[in-house]
Formats: sequence, C-alpha cells, structure tokens
Amino acid sequence: MALKTSTASKNHVFFKRAQLGPKENEEGVITKGDKTRQNFADENDNHVETLASSEVENHVESEEEEVPYRVEIAWRSTIILSVIHFMGIWGLINLLVGKIYLKSFAIQWVIGQMGALGTTGGAHRYWAHRSYRATRPLQIFLAFCQTISVQNSIYEWVRDHRVHHKFTETNADPHNAKRGFFFAHMGWLMVRKHPDVIRKGATVDMSDLENDPVVSFQRRHYLPLITIIAFILPTVIVAWSGETWLNSWLLTMFRYILALHLTWLVNSAAHLYGMRPYDKGISPRECWYVSMFALGEANLMMLIILITPKHNYHHVYPQDYRTSEFGIYHTNLTALFIDMCAYFGWVYGRKTVPKRIVEARVLRTGDGSEYRHH
Repeated sequence: MALKTSTASKNHVFFKRAQLGPKENEEGVITKGDKTRQNFADENDNHVETLASSEVENHVESEEEEVPYRVEIAWRSTIILSVIHFMGIWGLINLLVGKIYLKSFAIQWVIGQMGALGTTGGAHRYWAHRSYRATRPLQIFLAFCQTISVQNSIYEWVRDHRVHHKFTETNADPHNAKRGFFFAHMGWLMVRKHPDVIRKGATVDMSDLENDPVVSFQRRHYLPLITIIAFILPTVIVAWSGETWLNSWLLTMFRYILALHLTWLVNSAAHLYGMRPYDKGISPRECWYVSMFALGEANLMMLIILITPKHNYHHVYPQDYRTSEFGIYHTNLTALFIDMCAYFGWVYGRKTVPKRIVEARVLRTGDGSEYRHH
C-alpha cells in the first residue's frame, strides 16, 4: 500500500498509542478503590483529538497498487471443514431426536464456555491487545482454555487479529468483509490468502509473543495439545458419564462447529449489519443479535452473552479490556471474570477509556444512532 506522507505519519501516532503490540501507551492511571486501571488515552483534550483523527484515517483505505490475485481453493482446509461439519450436524440430529443425554450436552456446554473464555479473555483481550496484565498461572489457565477452542494457536490467532485491526476491510485483512458475508464468515479459511495478507501482515509486531514462554510452548506442541485437550478429553469425559462413544464424539464435533460459527459471526455479521455510534467511517457495527448468540467478541458458545454488542466501539478503542464502555456484567461475563481475577491479585493494569472521551468521540464521528452510557 503506497501511503501518502500525511496519512502514514498519522497512522504511526495511532499504532504507537493504541495498537496491538508490546509497545503500548500506559499513561493515565486511574485508581478505583485499591485496584489500578490504566488508560491508553491521556486525560487531556488535545490527545483526544489526536486519537480520534488518527483512528479515523487509519481505516480509510489509501491508494494502493493492485497485487495480482486469483482465488485458489485450499483443499486441505476445505475437506477438514466439510468433515467436521458433517460429524457436527450428525451430532446435532442425534441430540434433537433424543439419542443423546441432556447431561452429555451440559458437559460439553461447560467445556465450550472454557474455550470461549480462553479466546475472549486470553487470546483476544490479553495477548492480542494487552488490555490487562496477568500472572503466570492465569496465563497458563487461559492458554489451556484457548486450546479447547481449536482456532489456531495463540500466536497465529493473535497475528491474524492484529493484521485484521491494522488493515480492516482491505485486501490485507484476512477476513475482509468487503469480499462478502460468506468469505468473511468462513470462506477465508477455504482459499489461499491474498498476497497482501502475507506481505503486510509481516509488518505487524509479534515480538512480545515470540518471547512469551506460554505462547511458545503451546505453539511448539499445538497438534498434540488440541488432540488431547480439545477432542480426546471431552469425548472421554462424556463417555464416562454414560454416553455411547459414538455420540460422545459426535457431540464433541457439534460443540466445536457451533463454537466456530458463533465466532465467525463477529467477522461477518458484525462487520456488515448494525449501527456505528462511535465511528461511522469504519465498517465494524453494533450487532446485538451476534452477541445474543456468541459467547464472546471473538468467540463463542451456546446462547449465553459474554459481551455487549460493541464491535464498533472495540475497533475504535481496541485496548479497553471490557471491549465496551458499558460496565454491565450480565452482558460482559469476560470482563466480570477479569475483574474477579483482579480482586484476587491475578490481574492488574486493566485499561479503560474515560467516559468523557467516549462521549466526545460519539459526537465527533458517530453515525447519530441511539447511544446511552451506563
């Protein structure tokens, strides 16, 4: 992408302050009780203006040279997705016709919640955006949970997510919603990556994860870890509860594909449908029905809300650990988990955005849709 000088300099300001890698802006400490929360936004209006203007321009696609690209099916991924969907749908049918015990489904539901937490609280809010800090034991627990979700290793998940934020809705976005709902939902996993995804993705700083022992261990041993943690253990646990081995395996597959689709809706529906009260110049939307059925802003599971539907907010302020300015726990269970861990001393340095900065941004760049700050 051939950026104009002015745009490049402004983008540098944004990414130095609000992105994604190990060099985060941790200025502006707010103390609430005996707990400390850090803001990636300063407490002065000049910084607010800088943050607003740079973020808006970051999402405006600049002039670029078209890279030759021909859609090529990734047959290995396509076949794997087809097989797991066949088995997952088979499991769903058996569940609906009463061939599977409800207690077996309940066990898989709990396992699914753990996978959701590992992605929302771990891969997304902790490793991708560094929106809070965690003790080593909590990092290990979150990595264990993230392994259950089987959505690539933490390293690969974070890399794709940082690229997505830096190059949203351009050819360099791994799941560019401008290429259609199906592509953004799951098609991007069934074709070879656009050359820009690889070329520009290489510019994203991943040094913090390369030096992270927990992430490195999971990355080195990912295949045996997911085989045991995500597939064998859940199947064995359900079978030990009295379910048949076949139904136990099929239910594991159903839990997995359901989790995948609820995650993928954030990449597809939440980028195409809904309101944009915080920034009308970017594509991510406030899509309430995605959060109704998704267990997280980037992950998953079973008709329970883990977050408020604040995807437009999240792309404006990616380092807010709540991924929302609303502090309502019944719709933001990941934030509740993080706050509970902070109470016990396992989490610190939670980053938030002051109310007045959010409200100023709504007035400046929002689409005028209904907005209410809790």
